[in-house]
Amino acid sequence: MFKASPFAPACLALCLGLSHVAGSENARVLEHLSIYEKRDAYCAWPAIARAENGDLVVLFTRTEEHMAPNGEILLSRSTDNGQTWLPPAIVYDTPIDDRESGLTRLDDGRLLTHLRSVRFETSTYQNLPDTAYPPELIARWSDYVQKPEYQNSTALSRAWQTVSTDHGVTWSEPTPGVDSIHGGIQLQNGSLLVASYRDDGGNIGVHATPNPETPWQKVATVNCPQPETIRFGEPHILQLASGRVIMMIRATAKPYDDASPRCHLWASYSDDNGQSWTPAYQTPLWGYPPHLLQLSDGRILCSYGYRRPPFGQRACVSDDGITWKLENEFVLRDDAANKDLGYPVSIELDPGRILTVYYQPNIPAGSNPATHPPHPNRKKPGILGTVWELPLRTR
Repeated sequence: MFKASPFAPACLALCLGLSHVAGSENARVLEHLSIYEKRDAYCAWPAIARAENGDLVVLFTRTEEHMAPNGEILLSRSTDNGQTWLPPAIVYDTPIDDRESGLTRLDDGRLLTHLRSVRFETSTYQNLPDTAYPPELIARWSDYVQKPEYQNSTALSRAWQTVSTDHGVTWSEPTPGVDSIHGGIQLQNGSLLVASYRDDGGNIGVHATPNPETPWQKVATVNCPQPETIRFGEPHILQLASGRVIMMIRATAKPYDDASPRCHLWASYSDDNGQSWTPAYQTPLWGYPPHLLQLSDGRILCSYGYRRPPFGQRACVSDDGITWKLENEFVLRDDAANKDLGYPVSIELDPGRILTVYYQPNIPAGSNPATHPPHPNRKKPGILGTVWELPLRTR
């Protein structure tokens, strides 16, 4: 069993040089912890849910590098509300690259995964820029994707889903699904809803089904403006207690520039269970991709990575999930070694106490070797977490 950091908050604040979360006099970091790291593994893109038995489960990808051809999906579990984490178990592994693993918790206690597998071609690696990876790594991956087992796995390259009825210990055989980077929601009317983007021509597709056994149907499209200069993707949705469904969307500048001033989060919302949506609009929040959570006091928390100096993880609260203000932004970490980080997901451990899980190298800023191309001896990203307090709203 991996033990989370045992430091008391006061000691941790001294060691890390922080206690209060930047952006708020009241919010404060309690501890940073490591959920899973492995020296030769690139671990990224977590999803989180609380199982019906109270366990916290985190799905993530373990692979060799970001663009490696053979990732697998692992599950880490905490049975004590995030204090300790069991060694991860492999929950999905095909001959090709498995690299997305959103989670949806259903009202009946079942857990639903949203998986995506990708079959790379040799041309994928031949077309990468010279600064992407060392030539010997490109050569090895090019050879790997030409193996017969890999070449014959075309049918596996798509979105899938699996279901667990035992809190994520075992999973059903995969069936066709809809990719969702963090997961979807079960609406108040009992049906399921996810937002996707892989097959929607630059827009965001909204898909629904009455249950995991019934095929998904596309029910709406959120049209995104400025398609010539901005690429929209990796949306997340949340239904508020009022019934309104809100959506936050990642925006990345074209040509690809993840440090561009244009990389603000965009938003939309629906008042008819996802059947129609307002035009997408830009928020003042810079970062990506978004994860949404309604806190016990009713406020909406959006978590997102920050890939420009100072690198790290951020979050913001909104009273209604529609209006977002930078004055309500919190800097959870600004000490990352480089911009290979992000995808934070949050869950409320107890009222006002939040765990935010993300990926980044677990070393101080300025201490990592070059990443373009990545140095073979660098510290690769792991699945880390931050436990922090946000005082409850009193009004």
